[in-house]
Amino acid sequence: MPRWRTSLLFVGIKSYVIAFDRKTGVETWRTLLPARYKSAASLVNVFCDAEGLFASCSGEIFALDPRTGALLWHDGLKGMGTGMAIFASELGGSGQDSAVVAAEAARQAAAAAAAAT
Repeated sequence: MPRWRTSLLFVGIKSYVIAFDRKTGVETWRTLLPARYKSAASLVNVFCDAEGLFASCSGEIFALDPRTGALLWHDGLKGMGTGMAIFASELGGSGQDSAVVAAEAARQAAAAAAAAT
């Protein structure tokens, strides 16, 4: 079960992570990532799963509080350069879509089990 739910949309751009209200489009918070190497074009990859909000910028990774944008932790990925980090998680998503996917997977498993008998 997700530890938090949000009605926010998270956007990464120019060394920032910005949260917007999904329904109104109003900006809720904005956090400048304290990456060592910054430029006007610093790409930010944002990842959200059932337990948190994460971002990468200039070869570094950050964990943010999804409600406030506060920096929780940071790792400079020493020795890895300044490339774009890509995220993956073993956890499921936190939205309604994940429930739909889980229900469909259960339906397919039940159909396969019934066909095997």
